[in-house]
Amino acid sequence: MVKPAGFLPIFALSLSNVTLLTVMNRPLLRKHFLLPLVAAFLLLVSCNSGNNGTELLPADIVKNPNTASGKADNGEMPVLEFVSDFHDFGRVIQGEKVSFAFKFTNTGKSDLIITGVSSSCGCTVPEFPKEPIKPGESGKIDVKFDSEGRRGYQNKTVTISSNAQPANQLLRIKAEVTLPEEIR
Repeated sequence: MVKPAGFLPIFALSLSNVTLLTVMNRPLLRKHFLLPLVAAFLLLVSCNSGNNGTELLPADIVKNPNTASGKADNGEMPVLEFVSDFHDFGRVIQGEKVSFAFKFTNTGKSDLIITGVSSSCGCTVPEFPKEPIKPGESGKIDVKFDSEGRRGYQNKTVTISSNAQPANQLLRIKAEVTLPEEIR
């Protein structure tokens, strides 16, 4: 067989049991070629783990009221309803620690589970109920604000994550932190 001018074999593997592989006319060890080949084969085989769709989880395990039309059906969902989602502490002396209890009710038709509560700043510490809130029951989220090292107007947010729709809700607090000598 005659090779055209300038032809370089990309891969040429000898048929004998030689441990060398020629790539672009450079000898390489066979393991450098076989390892990626075996890895690619395992990847392809593992993608088809034998589940042909018959072992799927039931659709009712996830309650997602969102639809393609954009109209939500909150029929059986919990609803997290706050009496107020904002509190103004007013004037606070620097170093003072203040707190407020945000009261809420589950007005939905299934248990409300608060999965997490986080604040926008380390000076604001929220505490929340860890147990499920039954439909019709109430609870509270205590938010403590430490004004140590703060000065001026402070606006902080607390994010509540739950199984309600929407999944995240915000609480806001505000304070004006002043030095003791500024109050007269």
